[in-house]
Amino acid sequence: MARAASVINAGESASASDPERRVQEVCALLERYLEPHQIEQVYDAYRFSAAAHEGQRRRSGEPYITHPIAVARILAEMRLDAEAVVAALLHDVIEDTPTAKERIAERFGEQVAELVDGVSKLGAIDFQSKEEAQAESFRKMILAMAKDIRVILIKLADRLHNMRTIWIMRPEKRRRIARETLDIYAPIAQRLGINSLRTELEDLGFAAHYPLRYRALKEKLARQRGRRGVILDTVCDQVRTRLEQAGIQAEVVGREKHLWSIYCKMAQKQLNFRDVFDVYGFRVVVDTVDECYRVLGILHGLYKPRPGRIKDYIAIPKANGYQSLHTTLVGPHRIRLEAQIRTRDMHAVAESGIAAHWFYKDAGESGNTAQVRARQWVKDLLEMQRSVGTSEEFIESVKIDLVPDEIYVFTPKGDILELPSNATPVDLAYAIHSDVGNSCIAAKVDHRLTPLRTPLQSGQMVEIITAPVGRPNPVWLDFVVTAKARTAIRHALKRLRDDEAIELGRRMVERALSALSVDLDALDPARVDEALAGTGLASLDDLFRDVGLGNRVPWLVAQQLSGLEQGEAELEERPEEPEPHGTLTIRGNEGTVVSFARCCRPIPGDPIVGFVSTGRGVVIHHRDCKNVASQRKRSESWVDVDWEADVDAEFPTLIGIDVVNERGALAQLAHGISAQGASIENVTIEERDGMIATVRFLILVRDRRHLAAVVRHLRAMPPVQRIVRKKDG
Repeated sequence: MARAASVINAGESASASDPERRVQEVCALLERYLEPHQIEQVYDAYRFSAAAHEGQRRRSGEPYITHPIAVARILAEMRLDAEAVVAALLHDVIEDTPTAKERIAERFGEQVAELVDGVSKLGAIDFQSKEEAQAESFRKMILAMAKDIRVILIKLADRLHNMRTIWIMRPEKRRRIARETLDIYAPIAQRLGINSLRTELEDLGFAAHYPLRYRALKEKLARQRGRRGVILDTVCDQVRTRLEQAGIQAEVVGREKHLWSIYCKMAQKQLNFRDVFDVYGFRVVVDTVDECYRVLGILHGLYKPRPGRIKDYIAIPKANGYQSLHTTLVGPHRIRLEAQIRTRDMHAVAESGIAAHWFYKDAGESGNTAQVRARQWVKDLLEMQRSVGTSEEFIESVKIDLVPDEIYVFTPKGDILELPSNATPVDLAYAIHSDVGNSCIAAKVDHRLTPLRTPLQSGQMVEIITAPVGRPNPVWLDFVVTAKARTAIRHALKRLRDDEAIELGRRMVERALSALSVDLDALDPARVDEALAGTGLASLDDLFRDVGLGNRVPWLVAQQLSGLEQGEAELEERPEEPEPHGTLTIRGNEGTVVSFARCCRPIPGDPIVGFVSTGRGVVIHHRDCKNVASQRKRSESWVDVDWEADVDAEFPTLIGIDVVNERGALAQLAHGISAQGASIENVTIEERDGMIATVRFLILVRDRRHLAAVVRHLRAMPPVQRIVRKKDG
């Protein structure tokens, strides 16, 4: 204790160096809530860090140690625990000095070493680009954050001090760092509910990235501040008086929208500065939740509220744990003012988020609302990173997930779920569970069946309908908005595609082995291992997947597995007409690894051929397709295929109908197609002359018989002149 006191008292000495004086100020802040032995540990970390960074200087010319001290001060102002402050002082030691993580663990404990390592960038790995290195370092930090959320608090404080001192950087680097701050770090601060950090990061990023716009907006706000500031003071006095009359003890404070928030509103809604009416507002802080609602009623009695602008974030908190009542009032001179009403505890959470009332040692699910929700968000990030491929894809997914606006929907059981603005039923399904999303087939919104791509609105009741046969649709990626849904869909599609490719590849190899009178199950295991070693693949499934995706030729794989060498008599010529048992049968439900050419749109009953396409699997063409002639030259890619006897699927086919151009003709055709059990996928109309129009229908049919029934039914209609099946188009 005496040593810690001497550290602080030394700050009064005029001979103290600048870093020494700064660390003494940090210790003075820590004295308000830490024990003396913890302050002693903080000072010990300062001396260790100062020695490690000896001789290093920042671009500004200051000793490098001033940066870790500044980061530690930010955390001290947030009242974080001693371990976090110690880690802040050491956060660049591993990255920028020869000091090893083990030495930090030995001196300051394993927890501090893990925190420092979590914040440190990856430096010992060679990356293809700077962007890849940054993305991988960010991914590493997120993984460390999953173990200890203090990692991100240290990183945010580190970024805040770097932004405060960014003006020494070159303009292009300044803009790059500012863009990254606005895209990632400020939204993370908002997602964690740390409003004080978020607003400063946003305004500093705004000033660095758009200096001219920042300066112009700042000047306009300063000119407006005088007159409106007087009005705001008057409103606050009136509110205080009315609340005192009602017997409510409250703190009433005027507030001003920060510059980045004003700029974003102007950009999103295409407004001039004079058209942004909610630049000014006030906040009422009371003791209890009951008083919050009483204050709301008093304010609405004092000033007229704007309809539709009342938001209750107390009953339904935001995703980051934020709670308040919001209402927009029409004040004196018709100036619009936003009022926020909250309790003192809510105010602490609103400003500090997960850092409010920090008690890290309580490792359970306790803590304030922001801390509980932050832990859940980190869990979701951890699940997401397991599913994505590259680090760049992960960081893009995190950006998508950092959406500030939320909607609130109800499940049939009455539970409330929060989703980003413009979320769809598919996003909701994946928010409930990945298995629910993967088996989703339909949705009911307010008891009515609704397309899965429909954006949801707050207050709607949404029921997800699932089925065991349900599977993700690649089209979903075009409209989902949550990173969790997007990542889970990609992961499921890749897994389905792999399974389908393995099954198709197995069938193709079995077919090729059958032509050689070899059975797959009878292959010599030693020969199979030798063949796999030659390909560099770990298992037969990997080999089958490559074949199914068109990356390997089936008959060459069969040759390698069977041990027959190319050039033997039986393989000198590939049979022109394979035996029936060598034909690959098509069921129509093989998934993405078997596709049907759009140039000819084959359907069951048509004579077909298949061609192996690298990365796509097998592409099925009509035997008479004009593109088949060019493909026939590549004999190694030609696959003999035929339809299974009982195909249970629907296939698109295009028909052109010349019809008399009269009222109701299109409706008659559509009704006739539907009456025969066919679905219409697309319609185009081309007017040939004043009397005749050509209508092209893309319809779904089961086979040639089904198509023939549709054509016969349509030909009997009076307006129809001619029907042709279009195989090219």
